[in-house]
Amino acid sequence: MKVGVGKEIITEILTLSIKMIKADKVLDITDLPPIIVERSRDEKFGDFSTNIAMTIASIERKKPRLIADIIVENIHNSLKSEDEILSFPSSYIDKIEIAGPGFINFFMSRRFWLDSLKIVEDQGSEYGSSSLGNNRRIQIEFVSANPTGPLHIGHGRGAAVGDILANIMKKAGYIVEKEYYINDVGTQMTILGKSTLIRYQQLLGRDIPFPEDGYKGDYINDIAKDIIAKKGEYFMDQPEGVSLPFFTEFASKIILDGIKKDLEDFGVKFDNWFSEKGLYDIGEVDEVIGRLKEKGLAYEKDNAVWLRSSMFGDEKDRVLIRGNGQHTYFASDIAYHWDKFKRDFDQVIDIWGADHHGYVPRMKAIVEAMGYHKDALKTILVQLVNLKRGNEQIAMSTREGKFTTLSEVVREVGKDAARFFFLMRSSDSHLDFDLDLARKESKENPVYYVQYAHARISSIFRVAREKGIDIPTGEEVDLDLLKSPEEMTLIKEILSFPELVEKCAIYLEPHRLTYYLQDLASIFHNCYNKYRVISEDRKLTNARLILVKSIGTVLKNALLLLGISAPEKM
Repeated sequence: MKVGVGKEIITEILTLSIKMIKADKVLDITDLPPIIVERSRDEKFGDFSTNIAMTIASIERKKPRLIADIIVENIHNSLKSEDEILSFPSSYIDKIEIAGPGFINFFMSRRFWLDSLKIVEDQGSEYGSSSLGNNRRIQIEFVSANPTGPLHIGHGRGAAVGDILANIMKKAGYIVEKEYYINDVGTQMTILGKSTLIRYQQLLGRDIPFPEDGYKGDYINDIAKDIIAKKGEYFMDQPEGVSLPFFTEFASKIILDGIKKDLEDFGVKFDNWFSEKGLYDIGEVDEVIGRLKEKGLAYEKDNAVWLRSSMFGDEKDRVLIRGNGQHTYFASDIAYHWDKFKRDFDQVIDIWGADHHGYVPRMKAIVEAMGYHKDALKTILVQLVNLKRGNEQIAMSTREGKFTTLSEVVREVGKDAARFFFLMRSSDSHLDFDLDLARKESKENPVYYVQYAHARISSIFRVAREKGIDIPTGEEVDLDLLKSPEEMTLIKEILSFPELVEKCAIYLEPHRLTYYLQDLASIFHNCYNKYRVISEDRKLTNARLILVKSIGTVLKNALLLLGISAPEKM
């Protein structure tokens, strides 16, 4: 029995009860349905709840309340039994109620919660870990911006979501590989090369117009100046066929190096950098199109090659090779995803910008066409970020070069605040990022408020040591002295952390972590302001030290998942 979560206890006793019902033939249950236990959202409905009675009722064609009555009666008999049929003390369950159409609600005893608190100390930095993933291999691909300019704050949000989700998935027992897909071929790269070449020529005195669709940011000027410093006027008399490949490759390498540094400063490190150009170099794009043709999933029409994506739920068939012989981005993406699944990942997670919404069914169609289940590919769409200073919104245009870069935001507010703020809303919601708020050192700033909770706990232990108080272990103290409603609320919040980590992993929603931390910090600060941790009552002091030590452990473990520091002084 995993003490501290509670679901295992409820699942165990429900399983036993239903098996007894099946054995006694009180109900004609043929197959034991999955038992789902959820933490109750409202305390008046207990601590945990299950809809198993309604699930069985739909199978047995009987009233859910009747099923619930029979299950609860058997549970009460099991709890009263003197035989050691349960792996936990029967006193852990205070009462059981049936509510609504047949929900069974479980109220846990104080003894359960106090005993469960000890597991936090026992597990320490491992608290919150689980075997949910069962070592399944997951690939998370995120950011993947074209190397045509510096990362902006929209990329920063995707980077935070991907990196923190990877941390959570690892905590939940998955083997995770983080990958950046470098889009280093195609029209955008040609435009980058031309933009740099024109700036180079202008800086050396040639009076020529800058292309309307060119990249106008100052970084293009800087790259052109760098080429002048290294190559002088060499390319002024060279034909474009010679100059353009050099300028494209030189500019993209400089930009990609900058992207890597910006991400590293943001606390993001990738396990693998995968080049789109590499797919063409080894012939993988043409190979996968050939395989699709062999399977009858690709065909030629109007001098172009098409994918029969409509067979798999897409609204229409899609072009893979245009009439002029050029491959589409979709062709590259097919080859890339085929390569991913060849690497034996159990699941692939793509994190894209919200403008890729229409791309999701298309890619799921191709995954299915390649012979994999469409749910082997999961996608997270990240909405736009509105950058603000107080009430004033900052205008941005990436093509015009008027945008705030990720590196500028990190320099201004710090890595910790940036990562936290990017996770303060669900990925599918627009996010307002207030630079002024992110810099504040007050409780109005959520990341400061959370980190200050950890620093405050560290301060409590420094004071305890100064007073000559030895820090106790959970086995040495009487936790029964923790009697206030606020302390019980804190204990329940602490013990919900492992389930929270699992839900973040299951639903691919890392933002739940910032919500949880703000709630935990708020409950702790309020309790701290109401009750003294260190007092003349040594036994009560010891019990409260164990409680705040557990809070500190959870705060630190959660902040580490966010890639944020847990300061001991502020």
